[in-house]
Amino acid sequence: MMSMSNQNSPFYNLSATSLQGKEVNMENFKGKVVLVVNTASNCGFTPQYEGLEELYRKYKDDGLVVLGFPCNQFGNQEPGGKEEIEQGCLVNYGVSFPMMEKVDVNGRNAHPVFQYLKSELGGLLGSRVKWNFTKFLIDANGNPVKRYAPITKPEKITPDIERLLHKTEVTPDKPAQANK
Repeated sequence: MMSMSNQNSPFYNLSATSLQGKEVNMENFKGKVVLVVNTASNCGFTPQYEGLEELYRKYKDDGLVVLGFPCNQFGNQEPGGKEEIEQGCLVNYGVSFPMMEKVDVNGRNAHPVFQYLKSELGGLLGSRVKWNFTKFLIDANGNPVKRYAPITKPEKITPDIERLLHKTEVTPDKPAQANK
């Protein structure tokens, strides 16, 4: 049940700052499936960068965007600044998907993207993000549809991404791609 009002999702009113210091408006992602992940360079789950990058490379031409939000609220696992974050994700794991500047995901200084996603998709034990690499999947209309635990490997999300990408190909706002 997709209505035009879904294109006015509160998600599209939000913005974040990229690791390079540029403002990124979520409305730039209208018509795309978005996977938002809070990341850390020194976490046991850090190797998930590889799986996230694989998902991004495999599906970016079909309309998937992965957004990484480094966070240092769990076990001091992202203590560094921009250079250390770039070393941790871009150099060590070849990350090419957009990375935002370091944010808080919980507490009164939680970034508005996470405030919104947590309010829409509460976790098993409440809405707080419990650890690094919690993932939020947003459909092509800006609706948060599923939250995944840190232990959920990126490849396990593939069926949900494929289902959402398939739906986006038939929406009237996005013409079918000619190369399909």
